[in-house]
Amino acid sequence: MSLLPLYTLRMSTLSGRLLRAPAAALGVFLLPFSTASAQDTGFMATVDGAMGAVNAVISSVFFFDVAFWTADITIPLVVAWLVVASVFLTVRMGFINLRAFKHAIQVTSGKFTDPNSPGDVSHFQALTTALSATVGLGNIAGVAIAVSMGGPGATFWMICAGLIGMTAKFTECTLGQQYRAIGADGNVLGGPMQYLSKGLSEIGMPKLGKFLAVFFALLCIGGSLAGGNSFQVNQSMNALQETVPILAEFPWAYGLLMATMVGIVILGGIKRIASVADKIVPIMAAVYVAAALTVLFMNFSEIPAAFATIINGAFNPDAMYGGFIGVLVIGFQRAAFSNEAGAGSAAIAHSAARTEFPVREGIVALLEPFIDTVVVCTMTALVIVITGAYNNPEYADLVTSNAGAALTSRAMGEQIAFFPYVLSAAVFLFAFSTMISWSYYGERCWVWMFGPKASLSYRLLFLVFVFLGSIITATNVLDFGDLMILGMAFPNLVGVYLLHGKVRRELDAYWAKYKSGELKTFK
Repeated sequence: MSLLPLYTLRMSTLSGRLLRAPAAALGVFLLPFSTASAQDTGFMATVDGAMGAVNAVISSVFFFDVAFWTADITIPLVVAWLVVASVFLTVRMGFINLRAFKHAIQVTSGKFTDPNSPGDVSHFQALTTALSATVGLGNIAGVAIAVSMGGPGATFWMICAGLIGMTAKFTECTLGQQYRAIGADGNVLGGPMQYLSKGLSEIGMPKLGKFLAVFFALLCIGGSLAGGNSFQVNQSMNALQETVPILAEFPWAYGLLMATMVGIVILGGIKRIASVADKIVPIMAAVYVAAALTVLFMNFSEIPAAFATIINGAFNPDAMYGGFIGVLVIGFQRAAFSNEAGAGSAAIAHSAARTEFPVREGIVALLEPFIDTVVVCTMTALVIVITGAYNNPEYADLVTSNAGAALTSRAMGEQIAFFPYVLSAAVFLFAFSTMISWSYYGERCWVWMFGPKASLSYRLLFLVFVFLGSIITATNVLDFGDLMILGMAFPNLVGVYLLHGKVRRELDAYWAKYKSGELKTFK
């Protein structure tokens, strides 16, 4: 999921002409219901100011700059926290991100899946549910800004960060399986709130475990209602207003549409969410990847030179933005924001998977950062580099304003005239899929705190926030959710550090069985 605002995309004059007639007809129908004039901007300004003060305090902690190598190059504390954990876990788990890659594909395809294993969803459904929350606007906007700020070399370090992030995902999702429980309603209850409270209690730290679990749950609920919900509605609506201008006058209509669509899915619980996610994620990824591949094939002869530029930029001491160290920091920072490895959210989705071995689901989870960062983000970066959009003087205003989505749209639009329409469709699907996944994350934390009977109340509350996302104009209220999501990494990784030994022991036992051929196959 994106941790950068999704900036409005500019469309061509042709696209405006094509949409003018149907948009006008829609406007006549919706005119009596316009709420644009009803928005209380004075009240919103007051709320925005108050929330801005809260965000400033939170940001001063989460984004406290830590000196990196020299005092001139710094990295936000939360990014350093995520990267150091990923490096440590990659070494501690014996580079399981590389040696288990083939096995991860085998498990996801169903080769080792026993349909009678306990759980709510399949390995593939758990993977797509988690991916739907991470593959999104950050792959479009964030990468373009990373390349523009750090040069092509940032792509190399972004890929490296994605590779080590695979192990962080493996570890936290294995713990999610190890400490999951079956709730009174028959549904699986797992994730950081479970392994923080139970796991730390096992090693003699019950009070710390309870505190961290509650802290995580509160952050996750806040993140799900704002960053994983209202923020997605608001920012995707802003982008779609360029292809459907009438939404600017009737934002509530978009909110109502989204609330209806999301409600149909989330009221059915994790099984329906997973069923929708395993269809939407492949479609939305295929649409965007197909567009990127089209541009790359059109410029096939330039791909080797693009990779050479990326490698040279990664190690060039004279590279822009602080040289070698600065480029490294930008690449790692963007990857950390994109794939959420270490935040703990994916562990909630993967804890619901049907499996006999917790480690097996962790191995499936390590595919997420690879798909999200190594594949999708790299394709975006290659398009930006090959088209030269990152240093095109005509797009300087987009770079200075961090309008990453617009920059990607311009780059691809140069090659594919109708790409802005493709991107609009992708933005809508990205937002929708992110919301249904985050509804599950927040609902599981809500149930952990208040019991299974509270499940319906959370889902209804979530739908209210879906609608509010279309009419809220307070930017700081929306940004608050992203801060909550980033903050989840602090309590989560404390537990991961303290409990990683149990994961390593089970990994060694499982891997020995796999290498000896003892594991039963079903295909």
